[in-house]
Amino acid sequence: MATNLGQDTAASVESIPAPTGAANLIDTDYVIGQDNIKSRFLDIHSKVFSISALTIVVFVILTLVLQKEVEPLFTAVRDWLTGNLAWFFLGSANIFVLLCLGLILSPLGRVRLGGKEATPDYSYTGWFSMLFAAGMGIGLMFYGVAEPMSHFSTAMGGTTVENGVRTDWAPLGAAAGDAQAAASLSMAATIFHWGLHPWAIYAIVALALALFSFNKGLPLSIRSIFYPLLGERVWGWPGHVIDILAVFATLFGLATSLGLGAQQAAAGLEFLFGMPNTDTSKVLLVTGITLIALMSVLAGLDKGVKRLSEINMVLALLLLLFIIVAGPTLAIVTGFFSNLGSYLVHLPALSNPVGRADANFSQGWTAFYWAWWISWSPFVGMFIARVSRGRTVREFLISVLLVPSLVSVLWMTAFGGTALGQLATDGFTGVQDAALELKLFAMLGELPLTQISSFIGIVLVVVFFVTSSDSGSLVIDTITAGGKINAPVPQRAFWAVLEGVVAVALLLGGGLAALQAMAVSTGLPFTIVLLVGCVSIVKGLMSEPR
Repeated sequence: MATNLGQDTAASVESIPAPTGAANLIDTDYVIGQDNIKSRFLDIHSKVFSISALTIVVFVILTLVLQKEVEPLFTAVRDWLTGNLAWFFLGSANIFVLLCLGLILSPLGRVRLGGKEATPDYSYTGWFSMLFAAGMGIGLMFYGVAEPMSHFSTAMGGTTVENGVRTDWAPLGAAAGDAQAAASLSMAATIFHWGLHPWAIYAIVALALALFSFNKGLPLSIRSIFYPLLGERVWGWPGHVIDILAVFATLFGLATSLGLGAQQAAAGLEFLFGMPNTDTSKVLLVTGITLIALMSVLAGLDKGVKRLSEINMVLALLLLLFIIVAGPTLAIVTGFFSNLGSYLVHLPALSNPVGRADANFSQGWTAFYWAWWISWSPFVGMFIARVSRGRTVREFLISVLLVPSLVSVLWMTAFGGTALGQLATDGFTGVQDAALELKLFAMLGELPLTQISSFIGIVLVVVFFVTSSDSGSLVIDTITAGGKINAPVPQRAFWAVLEGVVAVALLLGGGLAALQAMAVSTGLPFTIVLLVGCVSIVKGLMSEPR
């Protein structure tokens, strides 16, 4: 499950072995840390840290001071980028999927991450569990019910009118008014956004980081991916720019998820306890949860985020099993296979980057999603890389693509399918009429034990927020510390606080539109980075013994 975005990659991050491997790609002792400022409480890459931090702080100040002025700006930026560059995001994601499939089928798939003699650090059970953990997060809680129902409602209408132009919702043959066809199409479209494409994005970044760290002995930093193309220049300004873009993408991708989580948690508290759902309540939520995340950072992984992450995984599994048992069990079980089949049938049309007549879907949903996943890719990719030493490229790619994608299908089928069943079978329109952040709780309201299940849902969102902030700050700190994985804790605390501050600024400066605008804006340049990185991956793999 992706996560987008939101994704929780907190499980055992710091306890994972540090990168090892012979530097067979380079014959220099140059270490990226030569540019680091180091003291007892500080160990940062001076240029990457200072430029990244200063730029983000200035952005926060301007957004908070000019709230009314920046809101229409964020909306305009989001609409322009998704409206004019949707083809670029869709085409890029297709390239990532095709590269993964090509590597699986090619002799390069026999390359082992960590070298020919490397053995896996984790059993299949442990490894698959961590891949699953990497995909669970705020995004699935927010969109598990909201997205299938939103697509269904639009598909039932058949067309939308935007700026006076009539556009079909999706060129997939679903007739307006045909509820069964619309439900099948809505599930296929939802799974499309949480299936192979986002996990191919993560797999590319993870594979590149693992290859150049474990096999080539380079620092665990995004710039290392580009050594085959840039050579020693990766240690200079070209490398600095790449790492800075990675920081921007990761931080604003995280802030988007944290903002969505605050919106849903506030909606859930209003649903359960009648607490007012206002900007003030959302800011207080972000502030309070950021403080919890900060305490988790200071407590250390084993006492903080690791334990929270384990609890969250159990709660997520219990909630999923509850939905399957209390909901339309037979429909969910059969729907898993029918929805998977519908997704595969419609995949070519859904992923087509040109000639689309469905601006509401391809621009408003898919382009935003792909940019969001790309902005999250340094975060999720670094985690996956660090747990995958010893796997062959073929084994790695098949597992990273299929295991989380299949879990996503089950999750969306259970949550979205239950909501669609309530509408089709019982005539319950509460989910359809509710706001995006309330749709999950409206669906749970029609099942037994509403108070308990809704409370668990709120707890899941909150703890996903905490663990995402904690582990996300670890990844950003790794990048801004020149690839070091054991930098001083105060640095990580700084990034955890800054993530919360950015989320607050975006919520006050435009809400969902602002969150989406920054995810797309930072995802765009990093998409270019990843496309160039694909060439480096192939060159790096070709230099490896198979």
